[in-house]
Amino acid sequence: MATQSLTSRYKTANIAIKLIVINVAVYLVFNFLPWITSIDFFPLQKYFVLPNEPFDFLMQPWSILSYSFLHGGFRHLLWNMVGLYFISRFILNLFSERRFLSIYLLGAISGGFLFFALSNTIPALEENSYLVGASASVMAILVFIGAYTPNTAIRIITFNIKLWHIAVAFVAIDILSLSSSDNKGGLVAHIGGAIFGYVYARQLAKGNDIGEWFEKLMNSVAGWVSKTPKRKKAPMRAVHKRNKKGSANAASTTKPNKSQKQQKIDAILDKISKSGYESLSKSEKDFLFKAGKDDH
Repeated sequence: MATQSLTSRYKTANIAIKLIVINVAVYLVFNFLPWITSIDFFPLQKYFVLPNEPFDFLMQPWSILSYSFLHGGFRHLLWNMVGLYFISRFILNLFSERRFLSIYLLGAISGGFLFFALSNTIPALEENSYLVGASASVMAILVFIGAYTPNTAIRIITFNIKLWHIAVAFVAIDILSLSSSDNKGGLVAHIGGAIFGYVYARQLAKGNDIGEWFEKLMNSVAGWVSKTPKRKKAPMRAVHKRNKKGSANAASTTKPNKSQKQQKIDAILDKISKSGYESLSKSEKDFLFKAGKDDH
């Protein structure tokens, strides 16, 4: 019964909680399961970290993504997951879970590629032979929301601080720490994720969704692994049989409703961009929350 309850709660959780569960589960497998089972899983970890050697990377290209689900220690895992949970609330209030996942995964890929590229061109970065951690993904979502809604503010004890201030502070700390840190490769990955988050946000504000191809790819992969393909056109056929004229009328009214809904969403997002999330009325916040649920 307890297992069923945990499974059902996982299925109904939002994408950020699911990512946290996956990261924690992977950490437990490689760090605690060996104590219980006496089976050493650690040798398997080298097949999932992102190596900086070109030949090793060619032998395990999946590591450009799998590395982001591994962590070097408990504190590394803890701070990444706390940051992921905190920032996710802002993005999931405005965008669908699939877009959030796109930012997260593409941020990891961007950070991984920058680490790999600079590790093979800058001698000082060669000391980090491999990369692990979700920090590039977390930086991507932090900088994304800071760049997309720069005036959104959060309350810290007695004062407010804007999200873009937080994002700039974290990026600045990483850049300033490059010369003295023993984890230069990790910091480079953070910066790679941050660059992607900023570019994605600015392009999206202009109407260019540079992550759309990745969302389509995820849809295709989900379709391949699904055992029960969705039959989207069945309800439309049923309505058509019942009343052709009624069906035509329904079709003609659907588009304007969707258009009006999107126009209202765009207007609210513009208001957030100019004045911050807290400037929204309760009805506007409720509308955004309901729209987000519908998209999921």
